[in-house]
Amino acid sequence: MAALVFPNLDPVMFQVGPFAVRWYGMAYVLGFVGAAYIVYRVNKRWGVGMTVDDVLNLLLACMVGVVVGGRLFYVLFYGAGRYFDDPFEILAIWDGGMAWHGGFLGIVVAGLLYARVRRIQFITLADMAAVGAPIGFFFGRLANFVNMELWGRETDLPWGVIFGGAAGPMPRHPSQLYEALLEGLVMFAVLLWLARTRRPPGLLFGMFMLMYGVFRFSIEFAREPDAQIGFLWSWVTMGQLLSLPLIAAGAWFVWRAWRMQREGWSEAAD
Repeated sequence: MAALVFPNLDPVMFQVGPFAVRWYGMAYVLGFVGAAYIVYRVNKRWGVGMTVDDVLNLLLACMVGVVVGGRLFYVLFYGAGRYFDDPFEILAIWDGGMAWHGGFLGIVVAGLLYARVRRIQFITLADMAAVGAPIGFFFGRLANFVNMELWGRETDLPWGVIFGGAAGPMPRHPSQLYEALLEGLVMFAVLLWLARTRRPPGLLFGMFMLMYGVFRFSIEFAREPDAQIGFLWSWVTMGQLLSLPLIAAGAWFVWRAWRMQREGWSEAAD
């Protein structure tokens, strides 16, 4: 059975004395910086009127939202109760433990607050942010691969990867790379193409949620469930369960935008 052996990549990008820069941390930096650049460019193309300072302030708010939301969701849905024995461990984010669905909710809350303070329509912010967000997915999933975490289930496909360590000696799906491709590159290409012109409000945000939910739900069939949780019911994983509300919300936003288009929506009337 052909298989690829994990190349034993160093999770530390570089180190100067006691200071170490890890690929995972760099993925966050690249993701946020890339998303901020895309938001600014789309804002200019659409004539929204946000300044560089506006985009940077939004970026800061989203960074806080993703860390707080991602950590709390992981503690509540993936922690399997272990944090209740030592609540102070919740603060130890350097030991890992972030949930994407929670990070997304945290960003939405941060965006709502920012839109209220800056008197900008939230749905406009959400549409612009949706275009840049897949950049973070791409770099983040590549970092997961480097860290040998969130690996896939066992497979006999020729591109199966032997990660070793806790993953064992059997070839596994490189599910991190599947997600980098679909949730990163494919989503970015589709949303960037849609953002060429102004669309009915909520369309890009809806497409973002719909595509991510469908891709994540599908890839979960190849991804190993979290060891502390396993399967919820038969074949259903926590990632699939949390993706269902995203699929439903995304479909509603897309349907709403389609209806607005049919009823004669125009950019001038927005």
